[in-house]
Amino acid sequence: MSDTNTTPEQKVDPKLLEILVCPVTRTTLEFDADAQELVSKAAGLAYPIRDGIPIMLPEEARQLEDS
Repeated sequence: MSDTNTTPEQKVDPKLLEILVCPVTRTTLEFDADAQELVSKAAGLAYPIRDGIPIMLPEEARQLEDS
């Protein structure tokens, strides 16, 4: 059996990334391909992407750890 999709990672459409903003701070987001999240550094939150759909609800976001 041959699997042409060896990576489970999905990409976010760059145009979508230009449109989406953090619902808390209204600032731009960064795509973290490894974690499959959209990161708002201003809010300190990471919004999950599930089945290719960004979940832009603050209550679903993960709090970023301070480095």
